[in-house]
Amino acid sequence: MATLPFSATSAHSNLATHSKFISSFIYSNPIRRNSRWFFISTSCSSRARRQLCVKSAATDQKDAATQTQEGSLVTFPPDSVSVASIIKYHAEFTPSFSIESFGLPKAFYATAESVRDMLMMNWNETYEYYEKLNVKQAYYLSMEFLQGRALLNAVGNLELSGAYAEALKKLGHNLEDVARQEPDAALGNGGLGRLASCFLDSLATQNYPAWGYGLRYKYGLFKQHITKDGQEEVAENWLEMGNPWEIPRNDVSYPVKFYGEVVSGPDGNKQWIGGENVTAVAYDVPIPGYKTKTTVNLRLWSTKVAPEEFDLHAFNTGDHAKAYAAIKNAEKICYILYPGDESVEGKSLRLKQQYTLCSASLQDIIARFERRSREPVKWEEFPEKVAVQMNDTHPTLCIPELIRILMDAKGLSWKEAWDITRRTVAYTNHTVLPEALEKWSLQLIQELLPRHVEIIKLIDEELIHIIIAEYGTEDLDDLVQKLREMRILDNIELPDSVLEILSKSEESSVVDYIEEVDIEAKATDEEAQSEGLDTEKKKEVTFELDPKLPKMVRMANLCVAGGHAVNGVAEIHSEIVKNEVFNDFYKLWPEKFQNKTNGVTPRRWIRFCNPDLSKIITKWTGTEDWVKDTEILVTLGKFADNEDLQSEWREAKRRNKIKVASFLKEKTGYLVNPDAMFDVQVKRIHEYKRQLLNILGIVYRYKKMKEMSPDERKAKFVPRVCIFGGKAFATYVQAKRIVKFITDVGATVNHDQEIGDLLKVVFVPDYNVSVAEVLIPGSELSQHISTAGMEASGTSNMKFAMNGCIQIGTLDGANVEIRQEVGEDNFFLFGAHAHEIAGLRNERAQGKFVADPRFEEVKAYVRSGVFGPYNYDELMGSLEGNEGYGRADYFLVGKDFPSYLECQDKVDEAYRDQKRWTKMSILNTAGSYKFSSDRTIHEYARDIWRIEPVVLP
Repeated sequence: MATLPFSATSAHSNLATHSKFISSFIYSNPIRRNSRWFFISTSCSSRARRQLCVKSAATDQKDAATQTQEGSLVTFPPDSVSVASIIKYHAEFTPSFSIESFGLPKAFYATAESVRDMLMMNWNETYEYYEKLNVKQAYYLSMEFLQGRALLNAVGNLELSGAYAEALKKLGHNLEDVARQEPDAALGNGGLGRLASCFLDSLATQNYPAWGYGLRYKYGLFKQHITKDGQEEVAENWLEMGNPWEIPRNDVSYPVKFYGEVVSGPDGNKQWIGGENVTAVAYDVPIPGYKTKTTVNLRLWSTKVAPEEFDLHAFNTGDHAKAYAAIKNAEKICYILYPGDESVEGKSLRLKQQYTLCSASLQDIIARFERRSREPVKWEEFPEKVAVQMNDTHPTLCIPELIRILMDAKGLSWKEAWDITRRTVAYTNHTVLPEALEKWSLQLIQELLPRHVEIIKLIDEELIHIIIAEYGTEDLDDLVQKLREMRILDNIELPDSVLEILSKSEESSVVDYIEEVDIEAKATDEEAQSEGLDTEKKKEVTFELDPKLPKMVRMANLCVAGGHAVNGVAEIHSEIVKNEVFNDFYKLWPEKFQNKTNGVTPRRWIRFCNPDLSKIITKWTGTEDWVKDTEILVTLGKFADNEDLQSEWREAKRRNKIKVASFLKEKTGYLVNPDAMFDVQVKRIHEYKRQLLNILGIVYRYKKMKEMSPDERKAKFVPRVCIFGGKAFATYVQAKRIVKFITDVGATVNHDQEIGDLLKVVFVPDYNVSVAEVLIPGSELSQHISTAGMEASGTSNMKFAMNGCIQIGTLDGANVEIRQEVGEDNFFLFGAHAHEIAGLRNERAQGKFVADPRFEEVKAYVRSGVFGPYNYDELMGSLEGNEGYGRADYFLVGKDFPSYLECQDKVDEAYRDQKRWTKMSILNTAGSYKFSSDRTIHEYARDIWRIEPVVLP
């Protein structure tokens, strides 16, 4: 246990000086462009007024001299001495721990708080400059932000890694050890949240005026434990010791209402009254850019109620549950990311989360717009100052909520509010899976958000009139089909205004939406037929409701109708969005649809997580500018055959593999050989991502090994360490079976002395950003093997490519573009193509599919009990049969299995030739230039948000 290496007396004097400054900061001119000064001035009297300047470590030590005359500067360069001084201050005066010791946890919090001070200076100046210029600003709303640890990223972006490393060494600690004390922020789960976090980094680095908005989840998704029974979930504890990066804004709060009723006022305006009221309180997290002063904000909302909602009388009479019921109902909104939604209560809680994010964020955005505007507020200019991006369908309620505020609170007409909303909001679609194209029960929304149902009905009616105006009523069958596909309200009556239009159609004598038949008209028609009269013009059309199906609100359709732009996140995905998912909308509004291929930040995903490779890249490209301009990575391609580069490349990879091996031993107890191929699949556990295909391939490999002599095994197979990681959603039974299966296979294979180091299978528990930062730099083969057409993009494939990891995969998502950029010879391709999938499923339904004998062999081997007593009939059964829920191999594991095995043989062959493999690795990094989130954000800013970079003076 370390202690602070300074005397109590001198420390108290020194820290007291810091306390005078820090207790009353007024931040001004935090950083000059080149010399990087941080100015901190106090609000003391003029005689006592001082400024603390923290200058770069490169500054001459003479600048650290202290001057005491009136109006002078007290300067501290951010070398190890001044940084240590600031850390000491926080260890003493902003403690979360006792003062007796300076252990690693306390060192982390003191260090993080010292960095946060510097970020806040830049954050304040960024915010004030945006306010002064009244620039157009983008607002990124997402249910997830998978930030990871912040310390190394922050000091790296501030270019203070060296100063902090030296300072902590003086204080008895190592920077990396201190950084490992930080828990990952439990604000996300998968690629959706990690993409949002990469975007914030790129927005700040490229000086775009933007904020992120999310929820502050107390317990996250869950912490994953792996036991003999498979995955077990426990609550995250990331906030248990406090979060040193967040700044509570107790003065920034907004009311959020649920339930109640809608009444009309004397002027005819609607008012939403009564119901349940909670308060959303802001917590700000500063996000620094790389080598820039710009520091953007991630504003997270937490929910509470006023203290008077605590029922003191009930508490004192012993009814404790009733006493704090209102408090718990409010707080639980921000307890868990994606609470289970199989119950009505779970669905209601999810909807409350989504509405809280939308309502609080929009109230905040509108308040900022009003403050920056001159009186009177010109609401028609709102879209010229505000761009709202919905990250998937979770923030869809932004659309009716913005209309509600503009109409009910600001007095605008429906027409004005609808026009403003459509010019402000844009939607990113992230997947074609049904669960991402959310549908909500109309009854649930009606109970929870009655005013919003009225507005959604208005939008639905507006959309129907647009469709009718575009396509007319001549072909009513075609029109009916379009309405069924495109309406926001599903299985719900047509509005009266639409029925009136259709009833006037010359081709329709009857429009019956609720399965009632106009008996009189029908009788007349029958009489005409009996008399041989022409009844061709009298065509009966029915718009049938299905009483067995619920009435639903289709959120994705609402996003498309209510926004000005819709984008997919990879070229193939965007084509599927246009041609399949939203084809009718694309035909109606082709100008709305765009592609914005995802990207990842090269700061976190190469520069900071893989310093060995970063040094090599800088050496061979001749510049460190690649960290911001990844097109420079292309330069590596011309050296791909250079023996010196290849030698350095292999050595860096091996050092990273040794780190991975040590990490696996620590987390799982398994010992692995760093000279084996490290084969990795880390991502959310889902059937379409096909971890099942991977593990069945491993089982087949293991079976063949067991059938061979030791010499035959060594000749046939390259040694492999097969690494899995990812969480299965708590109620996703099949995904949890897959986790159990992987761990059972690992337990058998890893203890098989005959096989030894020739094959290991390791499941890493509680996969998160920090785990990825260890695994990815040491990976050699990464698996991106989703059923073609089902992965929107993927971002882990980009991270692996950046780190020189070769990929095996299908032509799905961003794999298509990665393969184009790294070269077809440097990507292991297998499997059916997206355009074939529907036909293959149809063949399966007709009983025409014939499984490869190897596939039948591996299923039988699993069922033999070799991997333990667990019954895998349900899991194997999902791959069998021709129809039925949970059957018929919907994700085509059996179809692609032989192609996958043959492709894996090619992987082994390539790995044996290390010169060839290293060249492939170099070309993967060179070809990853396109997949920087800096590029993606530039395209969003240019094409969707229409915002420009704003560089602080």
